[in-house]
Amino acid sequence: MTASPSLQSVNTLVADVVRRHAADPTRMVQILREVQESLDWLSPEAIDALETQLKVPRTKIEGVAGFYSFLYTEPRGRYRILFSDNITDRMLGNEALYERLCKSLWVEPGRMSEDGLVSVGRTSCTGLCDQGPAMLVNNLAIGRLSEARVDQIAELVRAGVPLAEWPAELFAVEDNIRRADILLGSDMQPGQALLAARALAPDEGLQASNMRSWREGLPTGLGGPPAILDEIKHANLRGRGGAGFTTGLKWEACRNAPLQPGQTRIIVCNADEGEPGTFKDRVLLTRQPDLVFEGMTVAAYAVGATRGFLYLRGEYRYLLDPLNAVLARRRAENLLGENILGIPGANFDIEIHLGAGAYVCGEESALIESLEGKRGTPRNRPPFPVTNGYLDQPTIVNNVETFAAAALIALKGGAWYAAIGTKHSAGTKLLSVAGDCARPGIYEYPFGVSVRQVLEDCGAGDVQAVQVSGPSGVCIAPAEFDRVIGFEDIPTAGAFTVFDNSRDMFEVARNYVHFFQHESCGFCTPCRVGTSLLKNLMDKLHRGAGSPYDFAEIEKLNLLLQSMSHCGLGHTACNPVLDTIARFRPAYERRLMQKQFTPAFDLDQALALARQMTGRDDALAHLSTHHGDHA
Repeated sequence: MTASPSLQSVNTLVADVVRRHAADPTRMVQILREVQESLDWLSPEAIDALETQLKVPRTKIEGVAGFYSFLYTEPRGRYRILFSDNITDRMLGNEALYERLCKSLWVEPGRMSEDGLVSVGRTSCTGLCDQGPAMLVNNLAIGRLSEARVDQIAELVRAGVPLAEWPAELFAVEDNIRRADILLGSDMQPGQALLAARALAPDEGLQASNMRSWREGLPTGLGGPPAILDEIKHANLRGRGGAGFTTGLKWEACRNAPLQPGQTRIIVCNADEGEPGTFKDRVLLTRQPDLVFEGMTVAAYAVGATRGFLYLRGEYRYLLDPLNAVLARRRAENLLGENILGIPGANFDIEIHLGAGAYVCGEESALIESLEGKRGTPRNRPPFPVTNGYLDQPTIVNNVETFAAAALIALKGGAWYAAIGTKHSAGTKLLSVAGDCARPGIYEYPFGVSVRQVLEDCGAGDVQAVQVSGPSGVCIAPAEFDRVIGFEDIPTAGAFTVFDNSRDMFEVARNYVHFFQHESCGFCTPCRVGTSLLKNLMDKLHRGAGSPYDFAEIEKLNLLLQSMSHCGLGHTACNPVLDTIARFRPAYERRLMQKQFTPAFDLDQALALARQMTGRDDALAHLSTHHGDHA
């Protein structure tokens, strides 16, 4: 076990981190993350120092740290290993690899080793569904796990090799682009979209006048920012995060929102793609970061914003340094900062905030709470972020893919973009294809592509079901494979998970239910309690203790979650169960092993530890001679 750092060194380290963040409590999540990266956990001494230097109550610091699953107020070891536990990793055999690593390291699953060296646990999804099974080691992603890789990792941990000295090939992440179109195939050079946006204003004098009037909410001359808004609206661009709200109307509402003295407008790019099965934003940010940042800057020019954030999910920690390098280059090229491209008053910059393991922060108001250094609890709405967002300022929150599309619209025009796709769904859509197929990866199609076409392209055969848009989306059966991807039929945030006929769709739904129960923020009672009850009922059916009574209870609970939950997590938590009941009902009925109601608590199973301790497992040591029924 390594020696604990001295109190003086802890205080010095915390002081350095707090100083870098200007002692700003709204940057609490980033401060906690950086302190933990240096100390391995948030020790009481570190929290004492934070309380003193940030001048905030200890309870607030601990409350924020306790909300995020990647922040630890108890030791978790020098090596903190988390296996991805989504359905695709399960299908690829992650359970056996998980047990193999725990056995090799002599560590109990979910616990820290006795010498304080390592802990091995689970996390929901790492965004590597196309190259799983996967894990995080101190929040750095490792994919394509095998027995050989797991053994190699165990040796590195036992030898105490610093993570920076591990073989680079362990951390290699493939893009797996299988089909590219206007976004992934774009050859736009940095600044081209901004130059096109600037050209919409006749001369520099009018540009400067427009910028002043635009920021103050006054009428402007022709061209410039109003013309950009017109192009975005003419393009019929809709948000790519799943809800599909019209982008031009959102931007216009933000632009028209009044500013209080000292306020500005804010641009936020939501890169917190925590939906299991989704990894398109990971690839866009790797292959086309300039396209995304340029789209954010176009939005800032259009609405008069001066400050921007990219909220990057914690599982993508390895992208933080490369993306910051892109931002630094853009500043050097006058594509960010003061008077961008020489336009007086065109001032805008972007900073990256890294999440810390909270699926609910994909919801825009919860994301804003996290940006403000708080627990990521969804807000009551109205008011909406476009009028009262980050620090109560007018705020645009759009998806990575949406901003990338906005840059191309500024460059090539709204009419060009609207001609791609369908009447109600303009442009292209990136699909994260994973599961039972020969060629998992990213596929970019014009809207209107059929599910059947995607299945053919990815090499999927003997398909039983496709889960579109992750667990919060829709599960469809073969009779529906001619349906199309688009807002008029099957809208999607991007996940496209394939299940062949060897898969048990009840177990698929149960995995998704476990995910929602784990990720519920706990704010509202219907979701906090409802997701736990739903999980318990699905587990009861899994154990063979289910009856028609439990089946009816699941359906009633689903209706309650849909109607009473505070935010989208609770509203959609029942989707995988409802869809699989409707389309794969026999998978549920096979588990109704009891004709009459049976309690969920299994006393015989609860006594298993006592039987183990006494060395008895004969029939008389069980409450029922049918003890084989107890899984």
